[in-house]
Amino acid sequence: MPGSGVTAQVFCMASGCGENSGRKGDPDSVQDWALRHTGRTGHALFRRDFTDQARVTRVE
Repeated sequence: MPGSGVTAQVFCMASGCGENSGRKGDPDSVQDWALRHTGRTGHALFRRDFTDQARVTRVE
């Protein structure tokens, strides 16, 4: 749906870590978070979640 935007969140999958980027409206900012987290901790595996909205119009 135009104008609704995409939200993204990144979760560190390193055993026992549990840190995440928080949900952001800018996917690039969560990527930057993951890069900083890797630099700080050495953790290199992340789960990425993206959400958006879609409007469905029924055609009669």
